[in-house]
Amino acid sequence: MNLPNKLTTARMVLIIPFVICMQKANGGGLRFLALAIFVAASLTDMLDGYLARKNHLVTNFGKFMDPLADKLLVSAAMICLVSLGRIPAWIVILIISREFAISGFRLVASDNGIVIAAGWWGKCKTVVQMFMIIFLIADFGGIFKIVEQILIWAALALTLISLADYIWKNKNVLNMQS
Repeated sequence: MNLPNKLTTARMVLIIPFVICMQKANGGGLRFLALAIFVAASLTDMLDGYLARKNHLVTNFGKFMDPLADKLLVSAAMICLVSLGRIPAWIVILIISREFAISGFRLVASDNGIVIAAGWWGKCKTVVQMFMIIFLIADFGGIFKIVEQILIWAALALTLISLADYIWKNKNVLNMQS
């Protein structure tokens, strides 16, 4: 297994201690440990993709597992944040539903021999979601409550925009199933 794939695997493994820390955190040190784990896991997302492209180490495992690891990390974090009352459940349901829809869409494309790369809107969505999660876990209070709300709404907007963009740019995949 090459280094980018090991980083992807590490990101998935880090979900376990992250969730444990989030569930046991009562505003104390475990919350900051959860935050550190989330940030470290998020950084592996940037690093594994960079290393895979730079060193020509792109693999089928990485193509499949990297986006799955991202979805699992972000979904786990948002579900934990719902249970802590930090983000409304309906927003998380919409965001996770988009991820399932895109995954299904990619499977249909793959069955037709089409590989669909992540688009600009999707990448922006992921970055904003990760910053949103970081701010919500950190729970700085004060003026940061406004920043948290802006990030929540921006993440939701980018989720819907990226879904529409993704479907529009790849509508030929839908036509193949007619």
